[in-house]
Amino acid sequence: MNSTTPKISPLRQRMIEDMRLRKLATQTQSGYIRAVRHFAGWLGRSPDTASAEDLRRYQLHCVDRGVSPVTLNATITGLTFFFEVTLARPELMSQMSHVRVARTLPAILSREEASRLIESARTLKHRTALSVAYGAGLRVSEVIALKVADIDSQRMLLRVEQGKGQKDRYALLPPILLERLRTWWRHARAAGKVLPGGYLFPGLDPLDSMSTRQLNRAEHEAAKAAHIDKRVTMHTLRPSFATHLLEQGENIRTIQVLLGHKKLETTALYTQVATETLRKVLSPLEPAQPA
Repeated sequence: MNSTTPKISPLRQRMIEDMRLRKLATQTQSGYIRAVRHFAGWLGRSPDTASAEDLRRYQLHCVDRGVSPVTLNATITGLTFFFEVTLARPELMSQMSHVRVARTLPAILSREEASRLIESARTLKHRTALSVAYGAGLRVSEVIALKVADIDSQRMLLRVEQGKGQKDRYALLPPILLERLRTWWRHARAAGKVLPGGYLFPGLDPLDSMSTRQLNRAEHEAAKAAHIDKRVTMHTLRPSFATHLLEQGENIRTIQVLLGHKKLETTALYTQVATETLRKVLSPLEPAQPA
């Protein structure tokens, strides 16, 4: 019986080894490989035969096709790794350059909308997972990666292992969230869905975690059921968490730590959507308040 497993070319194998040497995240490795594969498909020959002019024309091709700035920059980053590291030919990237990404304000749910969305989720698992995303401000990848042992009920903290940037950190565990987690855990354990020391939100196979696609789909369905007109994604609950903390007077550097942001300027973006805070600012057009 012939194997149908496609063979990996020596060039791709070399690139994979280069990425492994630097311990790049699996998702990053996949993105880099995809960028080189798409470029090779456009080029019509092995990518190691490309010239600087070929790369310049490829960027023009991507721009003309309407590729988003985020996707284009990710493509350039992947190609940069291939040509600078794997081929040791950095001069070939001289004609390519990253593009400016327009900064847009995220959609923010009110506290009432966030609560309504969570309660509208179809299953207890989804309601609990969305509660974690909002109540602790976690990324969707961090929610699905949680394990039972990550719940520290003594210190009232959630341990986030290898979040973005492969960094560990602690997140909030408010009492109401702890109760919801305990309710889900009791239900899931009784049904044999959660294994000892396993994922807190497993997929169909208890050995695997729920996928980001599953949780994204659950949130879309909940938003529709809750009749929320805003454009809601899994990235909506996290900035809503940060904005609501800011509006209730929490220090922005504390919020930065809770979110796991590397740069304060990333967290500071939420000051632009903290409407309760903005409404408290007295315009110079208004008469001065007596001292």
